[in-house]
Amino acid sequence: MEAAPRSGPVPPAAQAVALHRAGRHAEALPLYAAHLALAPSDAGAWTNLGALLRSTGRHDLALAAQERAFALDPQGRGVRNNLANILNDIGQHDRALALRRALMAEEPDDPAHPALAGKALRALGQLEEATRLLEAARERFPRDAELEIQLALTRLKAGDWAAGFRHFAARWRTGELKPRSLSAPRWDGSPLGGRRLLVLPEQGMGDAICFARFLPVARARGAGEVSLLTERPVARLFQGLAGADRTGPGLPSDGFDLWIDLMDLPALHFSGTDAIPPPARLHVPPDSRARARALLAPFAGKMTVGVVWCGSVTYRGNAFRSFPHTLFHGLLDLPGLQLVSLYKGPEAEAFRSDGTAALIPDLGSSDRDLADCAGLMTELDLVVTSDTVTAHLAGSLGVPVWTLLHWDAFWLWGQTGETTPWYPSMRLLRQERPRDWAAPFARLREDLRRRLAERSR
Repeated sequence: MEAAPRSGPVPPAAQAVALHRAGRHAEALPLYAAHLALAPSDAGAWTNLGALLRSTGRHDLALAAQERAFALDPQGRGVRNNLANILNDIGQHDRALALRRALMAEEPDDPAHPALAGKALRALGQLEEATRLLEAARERFPRDAELEIQLALTRLKAGDWAAGFRHFAARWRTGELKPRSLSAPRWDGSPLGGRRLLVLPEQGMGDAICFARFLPVARARGAGEVSLLTERPVARLFQGLAGADRTGPGLPSDGFDLWIDLMDLPALHFSGTDAIPPPARLHVPPDSRARARALLAPFAGKMTVGVVWCGSVTYRGNAFRSFPHTLFHGLLDLPGLQLVSLYKGPEAEAFRSDGTAALIPDLGSSDRDLADCAGLMTELDLVVTSDTVTAHLAGSLGVPVWTLLHWDAFWLWGQTGETTPWYPSMRLLRQERPRDWAAPFARLREDLRRRLAERSR
């Protein structure tokens, strides 16, 4: 038997692609760089590098890499697809949409293009056109999950709750969530006839707080007992929750007959009414209230404002909905104002290390859970937050809260306006341009200045 020929060294570009596909981004990155230093005209390597940078949250570098790829190969479909993706991320939706429409014409059998075109149209506020395009595409591709979820999000942003939540069930088919498999059957919304129901949380704790208001749906349909599985940070908040007999971590020890995901309850509710239920009444334990009063006692006489600037860093869109904590520095000279931080998470280290915590005391990092955070909120004059769990918590508590929104905000906040029917105590401050927080922070400063002036009269 002849010996197999000895293979030569694997080129850096091929190694980079293999590592990239394996998710080993930190190892792939220097190999792409090494290859492009020698072959700067390789459009494929530039677009691959751009895709890697995008997936790791380095959006400006990703755009630069995709622009180089596009300059070298303006007709390449993969290049245009990747460029459209990053353009849509950073708010250049018109240009992204133009690329996507061209790709739709060239590849009419690819449902990803109309799905992403609909997403761009939604971000532009063209909800009716987005709906028409997505519905037409679904006639051709009725089982495509991404098309349906984009249609759901578009319907929801337009306030069409019944259709939006009906299509929202497609989230389990997109591959981003792991479908549940339990021993008992899933509840389909039919009369329960006294059977025991387990409700499972999903996605973030903000969603759990927001959609807990729909638990009474199960009781209205004849549940004998409703148990809500919770994450530990919200367990105390959910004690005595309307519509639930039991709440807490861990499955009920004595079983259940049926189960459902929490965010499928709205579809059942809105099948019979357009009315949005009031927020769930949360439990704020006495010890959390007492703790809050003690922490805030040194600031008696000041207007106390709790601030949060970042959500979960693992959330894919966090880079756009969050902002630097240093933007709050522009409020520190307002007389009579005392900012306190309600934030807890990895970004607290930068907040403390640059000295900001000396001027904006860090009260959030010592919270035992979100019930402690709720206790603080009930003792503050105002909460100012990015679009994260604290917005839903403050809104559910009914405390005054101003939520700073990026240009393509979560569907719950609608397309325009400063108010939301989901939370009567909330005010929305929106970006006027993608990635530009200057205007909402200017409004924030002016409105705080006006409130402080009224307090001092």
